[in-house]
Amino acid sequence: MAQLTAPNEKPKPVVTSSLTNSWFYKFVIYPLGQMILFIVGAAVLLTLLSYLFAFVFPAPNPRIILPNLLTQNLPDIVLKGVMLGFVYSMIALGYTLVYGVLKFINFAHSEIFMVGAVVAFEVTQQLSSAGLINASIPIEVPIIGIVDLGHLFVLVTMLFFSMLVSGVLAVLIERFAYRPLRGAPRLVPLITAIGVSFMLQDIVRAIMSITRNDFNLTFATQSLPWVKDPIILQLGILDFARTTFEIPFPETLRVRPPFVFIIVSAIIMLVVLNYFVNGTKWGRGLRAVSQDQVMAGLMGINVNFMISLTFFIGGAFGGAAGALFGINAGTITPYVGFLPGLIAFIAAVLGGIGNLTGALLGGLMLGIVKSYLDFVLAFYPAIGARYTDIFAFIILIIILVFRPSGLLGERVDEKV
Repeated sequence: MAQLTAPNEKPKPVVTSSLTNSWFYKFVIYPLGQMILFIVGAAVLLTLLSYLFAFVFPAPNPRIILPNLLTQNLPDIVLKGVMLGFVYSMIALGYTLVYGVLKFINFAHSEIFMVGAVVAFEVTQQLSSAGLINASIPIEVPIIGIVDLGHLFVLVTMLFFSMLVSGVLAVLIERFAYRPLRGAPRLVPLITAIGVSFMLQDIVRAIMSITRNDFNLTFATQSLPWVKDPIILQLGILDFARTTFEIPFPETLRVRPPFVFIIVSAIIMLVVLNYFVNGTKWGRGLRAVSQDQVMAGLMGINVNFMISLTFFIGGAFGGAAGALFGINAGTITPYVGFLPGLIAFIAAVLGGIGNLTGALLGGLMLGIVKSYLDFVLAFYPAIGARYTDIFAFIILIIILVFRPSGLLGERVDEKV
């Protein structure tokens, strides 16, 4: 609403910060700030809940002082949770992008994630056969330090082919399985997506049985020093709390290199996606198609192309998540996509299906929750860490009961 002014009074100029209106702030600082805020908020909340649980329900073994163990392993728990959270977020983005445009759940997306992991395995096998997988070309970067271009080449090549194959596969699925059913009731493409999911599982299993005679695919990178040898970080920032308050914080943190690969790669790709959706012409086209396909077509936007582009981006992110998940897990199977895909779907619903920021929030939250539960429940044999995934479904039920639109979802009134 415009503000009225007196006839002889000049309107006061609106002072805006050049920083907040800059490209760097909108597409780099702001999304990174959101990620940090989500991570810190979830970590603080779950740390307090974990300590409360540890004091109220002591471990069955009297020799185990759970609060002390929790303190000693806290940095590792948070780091593992952030790593899992970014993997879930990247998969959840595929669900939420497709739902935002076509308003249906692509349950074949979990198998696209699996295909990305399989492609990454094949790429690493070929690089290993060519003798390039452990090639070392160290260079010194002024701010970052020593960067090995040989190892970086392996990771970038693996990610590139995983994203390319998974993205093209998602486009083909949309073209031949979903597009002919676009005018059908919503249940029909949903059932088709489930059928495509089973079909992809069987196709990959058949290919692996013919070419490898094995379903358990172990990455060639598992035996390499730059993958298996941990990075040791000195936690000097905790010296004051350690010495003054005698809090048993660890002095060092042993970080597995795949954790670093996953977190850095995911952050870069999420920032690029944010810029693409909110700062480019094609991104505006995607948002227009998600709001009204008919009106977008009348305005000259190629709706079919935008839908195919949506599937390509979602599939590429699912493939990248599969590749990063595979290099961290070390061994994959044709069924590896089921549980991560299901948890990522819960993350998309938790944040608000169709909301990109919500997918990021839901994925990070579930990843950190899983990391804390994996650690705490391991000390309770009657429950055990095997029941961790149940809590993800409990969270889903609670969200659907009390806020069906998700944490960041908006209630939209239907016009009669």
